[in-house]
Amino acid sequence: MKEGIFFSMRYNTAEGETHEFQIENESVGMRLDVFLAERMEDSSRSFIRHLIDDELVRVDGNLPKAGLKLKAGMLVELFMPELVEMSAEPENIPLEILYEDNDLIVINKAAGMVVHPSPGHESGTLVNALLYHCGDLSGVGGVLRPGIVHRLDRDTTGCLVAAKNDQAHRALCDQFAARTTQKTYVALTKGFPVPLFGQVEGLIGRHPVHRQKQAMLKDYGRYSLTLYKTLDTFENVKVALVECDLKTGRTHQIRVHMKHIHAPLLCDEEYGDGKKMMEKDLGGSSDRVVIQRQALHAKSLRFTHPQTGERLQFIAQLPTDMEDALEVLRQTK
Repeated sequence: MKEGIFFSMRYNTAEGETHEFQIENESVGMRLDVFLAERMEDSSRSFIRHLIDDELVRVDGNLPKAGLKLKAGMLVELFMPELVEMSAEPENIPLEILYEDNDLIVINKAAGMVVHPSPGHESGTLVNALLYHCGDLSGVGGVLRPGIVHRLDRDTTGCLVAAKNDQAHRALCDQFAARTTQKTYVALTKGFPVPLFGQVEGLIGRHPVHRQKQAMLKDYGRYSLTLYKTLDTFENVKVALVECDLKTGRTHQIRVHMKHIHAPLLCDEEYGDGKKMMEKDLGGSSDRVVIQRQALHAKSLRFTHPQTGERLQFIAQLPTDMEDALEVLRQTK
């Protein structure tokens, strides 16, 4: 059984029905996702793409891409799973608050905290914590993403802003879309970036085989750009401290870009070797585990306040595990 989520609906494959379509001449040349969105009147194109990504669509028995151009005689099979409405409930979860006023709240997100509810993470998320702390949030993001303007991966720490009202939400979203925000990250990488200073740009999209991952692609995807500089290198263990200035905000962008330049993040399970790092792995002598999640921290976030127009900047201190790793690295350099 598979589980998926789309806005406020959860779906699984325990219940549902299969729809079959034989492609006729008038549909030849259409994109698969457009064709299915037209045939399934209550389903948006975005929802159809989710079903395709979750392997609930077959074309002539094969797993297709959303942009597949249809040909006469093709057999399209769509499994439409049962939909169940979800909601997010307030939970008393501690937050490290960097700033708060009537319009927004900025936190230093902890490692292991998922930003919004999803299958397998229906509780214990940042949204649950914010609903308890704030009492009310912008509804623009929907019932599962109230107030959420941008996100960080579960095991990425650092600065994250959420909106308390709809006006602030729209204004902040506009800034992220226009790329007028400034987001700076620090990372520990396994290996040194090649070259040590520069930029990575190109198209990012779902990996053609491993659909839960992202990848640098040649023919399709969304434009991405990261500026980076190497702050320090530790030759004895081939680890680098890298600062990344995110110019676009694609899913897993820094993790994909660093892998692309031969320096995957330390302990990254999806784009690196996923190995937890003990002191001895960093040049020390003990078996104490120092860090065991992707070594990525959103150090600073800068944006314009949606109400006052003031330019604000927030800085989140490095989490303990990355500080400990750096201490060991510097002692044994």
